Amino acid sequence: MSKKGNRPSWGEAAPGPISQPLFDEFIHQLSLKLAKPVATGRFGADMQVALINDGPITLLIDSKAP
Repeated sequence: MSKKGNRPSWGEAAPGPISQPLFDEFIHQLSLKLAKPVATGRFGADMQVALINDGPITLLIDSKAP
């Protein structure tokens, strides 16, 4: 299992009441620039994700291993 990576940390993110209006405005402005609606999911939703590995190998990287 990898311990660190390139994924962002959301620990310092603004809470929903602050970030929701910012997100909504971003989507609104993007829709205007693209001249079409932009699809979104539910803001702040808990997502259940399934993964199917489709390849010859799966690598587990442990940076603490000798």
